[in-house]
Amino acid sequence: MPHLPKISRATRPLTFEVEALNERGEAVPTPIAGENPLTLYVDKREVVTLMTLGQAPEALAIGYLRNQRLLRSIEEIADVQVDWETDSVAITTRKPTQAAARKMKVKMTKRTVTTGCGQGTVFGDLMEEIDTLKLRNDVRLPEETLYALLDAVRRHETIYKSAGAVHGCALASADAEILNFVEDVGRHNAVDAIAGQMWLDRVDGSDKIFYTTGRLTSEMVIKSAQMQIPFLVSRSGLTQMGFEIANKVGITMIGRAVNKHYLLFTGKHRFVKTAMPTMLA
Repeated sequence: MPHLPKISRATRPLTFEVEALNERGEAVPTPIAGENPLTLYVDKREVVTLMTLGQAPEALAIGYLRNQRLLRSIEEIADVQVDWETDSVAITTRKPTQAAARKMKVKMTKRTVTTGCGQGTVFGDLMEEIDTLKLRNDVRLPEETLYALLDAVRRHETIYKSAGAVHGCALASADAEILNFVEDVGRHNAVDAIAGQMWLDRVDGSDKIFYTTGRLTSEMVIKSAQMQIPFLVSRSGLTQMGFEIANKVGITMIGRAVNKHYLLFTGKHRFVKTAMPTMLA
């Protein structure tokens, strides 16, 4: 089996306590979410600065490179080191070459500005690659599994409940078991951190469910499809381009999903509605 990269384990405190005045003028100790700049370097080349909570910085860096198609596999990465004294993460590839550096430079010159929270850029030719994304059609999402997932996610949102100001993303199994849950100051950071952890854990996304608290934009749909995930669920709404791309790639997209309410927008063939009980005469 190919070797996984060596990585640091450099999480930051996720919340900080400050004093605020409530409506009665009383001083109240109040937790707030952390926010840290993290500059990503690949083979000593600066790529981007992300603003992050700091929950999973190594997975975030790996997932960012994965979702931007700047690297194609986890085997390309030799080392991932986060240094919070310099607010940086250094990724070293296994075979850095001048040709590889030129290829990355070319990909970084073409970017599409999107609606992302603090990270609204897609490098390279992702929009042109949509036609190559193929998702499984032999998997199903029963309605009761969706309800179980929404309940499980509600119990995981610890930072949001205490401090607010964060988005959460979850990767779940076909039976709604939460496999990974990440909260961050931007929804794209959270999805990238899960994408990176999937690479590290060698998790196949082809039968998984992805949940996000954020809106379903074109970039969120593309990232989910790149991870081969057929089910995308959000408690928020969606954009027109998100809808169009979800239709194009055939992803099953569900929005406004809270408690036992939801709207099924695309990929209806994978969703199994629970049969209504027959009323006795």
